[in-house]
Amino acid sequence: MQRIGRKNEAHFRIVLTDHKNAAKSGKFQEILGAYNPKAGEVTIKEDRVKHWMSVGAQPSDTVYNFLVTKGIVVGKKKNVLSRKAPTKKRKELKAA
Repeated sequence: MQRIGRKNEAHFRIVLTDHKNAAKSGKFQEILGAYNPKAGEVTIKEDRVKHWMSVGAQPSDTVYNFLVTKGIVVGKKKNVLSRKAPTKKRKELKAA
């Protein structure tokens, strides 16, 4: 996903890039969709996504969850939030 938009008004492009280039670099091969987090709108070019995935492209976890929600990919959503390590207080409370 490539961030576009102004400060405090984030919009994202869903782009296809190879593993050597980051989405930020601007060296992507194709724009496959867009995401507006404020409105919660996701637009995806379904036929192009299916084509690239059949060739072997791997979506990121967030994009994979969008594809599952849209019904393009069948499966369970992936957890994109990192697991927090328990703090010392939590460990002490569990022990008590």
